[in-house]
Formats: sequence, C-alpha cells, structure tokens
Amino acid sequence: MELPVFFLAGIIVFVILILFWLLPIPLWLSAKFANVNISLVQLLFMRFRRVPPSTIVNAMVMAHKSGIPLERDMLEAHFLAGGNVDRVVRALISADKANIELDFKAATAIDLAGRNVFEAVQMSVQPRVIESPPVTAVAKDGIQLITKARVTVRANIKQLVGGAGEETVLARVGEGIVTSIGSASSHKAVMENPDSISKVVLNKGLDAGTAFEILSIDIADIDIGRNIGAALQMDQANADKNIAQAKAEERRAMAIALEQEMKAKAQEARAKVIEAEAQIPMAMAEAFRSGNLGVMDYYKIQNIQADTSMRDNIAKGPNDSQK
Repeated sequence: MELPVFFLAGIIVFVILILFWLLPIPLWLSAKFANVNISLVQLLFMRFRRVPPSTIVNAMVMAHKSGIPLERDMLEAHFLAGGNVDRVVRALISADKANIELDFKAATAIDLAGRNVFEAVQMSVQPRVIESPPVTAVAKDGIQLITKARVTVRANIKQLVGGAGEETVLARVGEGIVTSIGSASSHKAVMENPDSISKVVLNKGLDAGTAFEILSIDIADIDIGRNIGAALQMDQANADKNIAQAKAEERRAMAIALEQEMKAKAQEARAKVIEAEAQIPMAMAEAFRSGNLGVMDYYKIQNIQADTSMRDNIAKGPNDSQK
C-alpha cells in the first residue's frame, strides 16, 4: 500500500508544479503590487500563445512606474512580430525623460526595422563622434592634401526608418572635403584655415535623408602628400617627348625611303644611259655604211671626246683623281 501512496504524492507534486508553471502566481502578485491590471487567465493564455509572461509583465511594470501607459495586447503583438519588447519600453522611458517625441508605434517600427531604438534614443541625448577615413584631395596648385575629419552626429528619430546610415554620412563628408580643397587656390590657404572646409561642408546639408543630424564637422588632421601637378606635368612632358620622337622617326624613315627611291631612279637612269651609249658604236657603224659619216668626222669626234675627258680631269684636281 505504500507504493500507491508515494506514487499519488508524486502525481500531486507534479500537477502542482505544472499549475505553478501555467499560472505564474508570483509574477501575477508582483503585477498587482505594482498596480498593473492583468489577470491569471491572461497569463495562462500567454503560455499557449508562446509569449513569455515575465517579458510582458516586467515591461508593463516598468512603463507603469515611468508614467507611460501601455496595453498588454500591443506588447504581445510586438513580441509575436519578432520585436524586442524590453528594448522598446526602455527606449520609450528614456525618450520621455529626455523630452524626445517618441510614441509606441514609432518605437516598434524602428525596432522591427532592425535598428536599436534604445541606442538611438541614447544617441539623441548624447551625440556620437564618427571619425572619417583619410580623404585625399588636390588643391588648384597641384599639391595633394590628406585630411581626416571628426563628425559629431546625433540620431534623427524621425528618419531612423528608411534613413541612410553612417557610411552615407561619411561618404558625403568625404565628397564635401574633396570639393572644398579642390576649389581652394592653393594648399597653403587650406592649411592656414582648415575651418573653411568645415563651413563649406556643413552648408551642403549632408544629413538630408539620413538617420542622423550632423552637429559639427571638425578637421582633425591635414597632411601634405605628393605634388600631383608637377607629376602630371612631367608625365605630359614625357608623353610629348615620346610623340616628338615618334614623329621624328617617322620623318627619318620617310626620308630614307625617299632617298632609296631616288637612288633607284638614278640607277635606272644610268642604266638607260649605258644602254644608249652601247648603241652609239652600232649607230656609227651604220652611219659609215650608209655614207653619212666620214673618216674625218670620226676623228673629230674622237678629238672632242679626248678634249672633254682632259677638261674633266683638270676640273677634278689631283685629289679627286686619286680618289
């Protein structure tokens, strides 16, 4: 008979534990003591809806103590949608204490969008400093400047949903720095007045469409880089030199080709002269046979040729004759 008694006692203890798990009486009592209106039946139904009762009750207690009225159904709906109830409630409390306009609907939308709404509220109260990567720009005198900036921003609660992030802000700041330095007459003017960069960049409204509000842009460091203007001029000079050399080489090749062509024509002319001279004896022989040329005429021609040869030798001189 002892075994059934122990067995029955175990069943009773198990049932009691199940009831305490299904009906979180301590949690219900803490809600009652905090003047939060929630019943045991509602806590039981939360179990069946797979909503942790402690999450909802603790959130309602925090909100009630902070003077923010929240309904249980709204908190449950946000939890079932995949949101972080505790984070949303803490954000609402922080915003209320800091006099920041933020309602439950906006807070849940920000939370479901994947942003940390509690950090956003803290960032609205205490702005954050974002340091930009080194930005390289060239002034009009050709000197390269490498600049680092510190951007002080705070969260824009109204633009958190759909607003651009830190990367967009840094990209716009970098673009503004490049524009400001590029419009400067010389790098010395930028080095003397770095605050001019901040003024130009701030006036561009770089935080439009982003989740942040830019409070200030401070130039943290400016370093002098390469002389880009001189390097470009050297590159241009080398390019012009190479072009001139190429054109000179082209002209030289054309001159050589023309010279070769003239030589070929001269050789062709000499060949024709030699060919014509080879026909002279034949013509003279024909003239003798036909009686058009006599012996005396032939001797006169020989004398003329000898005289012409002598004159050519005298005109050439001794050096030319040795050659």
